[in-house]
Amino acid sequence: MSTLEQSRYLATAIPGPLSQALIDRKTAAVSRGVGNTMPVYASRAFGGIVEDVDGNRLIDLGSGIAVTTIGNSSPAVVAAIGDQAARFTHTCFMITPYEGYVAVAEQLNRLTPGSYEKRSALFNSGSEAVENAIKIARSYTRKSAVVSFDHAYHGRTNLTMALTAKSMPYKHGFGPFAPEVYRAPLSYPFRDAEFGKELATDGELAAKRAITVIDKQVGADNLAAVIIEPIQGEGGFIVPADGFLPTLLDWCRKNNVVFIADEVQTGFARTGAMFACEHEGIEPDLIVTAKGIADGMPLSGVTGRAEIMDAPHVSGLGGTYGGNPVACAAALATIATIEADGLVERARQIEALMKDRLGRLQAEDDRIGDVRGRGAMIAMELVKPGTAEPDADLTKALCAGCHAAGVIVLSCGTFGNVLRFLPPLTISDDLLIEGLDVLALVLKDQ
Repeated sequence: MSTLEQSRYLATAIPGPLSQALIDRKTAAVSRGVGNTMPVYASRAFGGIVEDVDGNRLIDLGSGIAVTTIGNSSPAVVAAIGDQAARFTHTCFMITPYEGYVAVAEQLNRLTPGSYEKRSALFNSGSEAVENAIKIARSYTRKSAVVSFDHAYHGRTNLTMALTAKSMPYKHGFGPFAPEVYRAPLSYPFRDAEFGKELATDGELAAKRAITVIDKQVGADNLAAVIIEPIQGEGGFIVPADGFLPTLLDWCRKNNVVFIADEVQTGFARTGAMFACEHEGIEPDLIVTAKGIADGMPLSGVTGRAEIMDAPHVSGLGGTYGGNPVACAAALATIATIEADGLVERARQIEALMKDRLGRLQAEDDRIGDVRGRGAMIAMELVKPGTAEPDADLTKALCAGCHAAGVIVLSCGTFGNVLRFLPPLTISDDLLIEGLDVLALVLKDQ
């Protein structure tokens, strides 16, 4: 087990000299298109702490973007990886299959919402899984159009860039994009309030607005799938008003449209349920998973109704590395840890702690326009004082101040004005409170 001390400590200014030397090497060796949020280079990480090459210990409120949900280098995962790597690292499941892939599929079929018969297929990244979910939906419905939503993020490949709403930095200069992708308005309670309280609070009304757009611009007879994040990630941790998702799902069922839930960021206990769909009791036709599935190993999946998942012809799905045996071993250990350690409930405890602290900050500071999210997926939207105008500059300043003080935080949102928090579920209350205290001090100084 790691002996990395679970405390914040700054041995040098951020970045330290060793990190700076690596920044210089990166500039000379790595494509300019690959950016970095933090100006530090990691050397070790465990639990809620990331230690850099200069010996600085940073409080981790990002989890590698919702990946190390059970804590970095979880002992069970490390042991499972080592055991599997010693036996074999790769054969390609499509050539010489192995039990680990089947076992992960069985767990996904068991855990995801829906009591119907299911099938799963494994891939490498969230983007790859989203693309395959679209392929499966098109094969099943024999229709081609796909609808995603305002503020959506679904990945960086060509098709997933088309599904993604935000141009910079994800799409700018990379077109043309995949055709037959359309966009509908999301339920965004904080912003919808500008158009009236009813639209902001009535998810069914907001869904009818979206369905009207879909009917007029696409038509159900042409539509293979609707894809949506139950809580948007990069778009700003937007939680749709109650009733939005069930109303959309009901319309899809009535019109032979596959409902795809993109739970890449929300899955595996992150939101205080194993999957975010459970908060509104919906059972998607297909569910896409990645990130938290394997505690840092590259793995993703598509799970859904057996008749839909079995629609593609034999060998129509696959990929050389999809469901890699080492990643599958990590996933099985991750799922076992989530269940054995009660991490769904822990996510709810983190939500209560964070919303209480951030809510008190909001009451004192009108630059915090909204505090929202579920479980250990919490955000605050920053605005100009006394308005709803996004304040991206304040968001950047808060991120920079927290980073300099040894706290890893991330920004997001279409307007660049949302600070998001994704702590590992194994973080201690003390570390979490300290990280939020640092945020409060930085906010006060701006």
